[in-house]
Amino acid sequence: MVRAGQPLWRRSSKCGNENECVEVAVGRDRVHIRDSKAPARPALTFTAGVWSAFLDSVRAGELQSP
Repeated sequence: MVRAGQPLWRRSSKCGNENECVEVAVGRDRVHIRDSKAPARPALTFTAGVWSAFLDSVRAGELQSP
């Protein structure tokens, strides 16, 4: 059950039953990101525009791991 004002956290279906995923909650003008292994820790929060630009960069292959 989700309380009013509480984010609705989602994770990729590709995570399956694993507990090592990134979870995302989308608000009106903010996107919250947290580690599923530590849900009580503070989430990272981004504006919707910054999150959208990040996703565009990922899709374009502009971000690579070292």
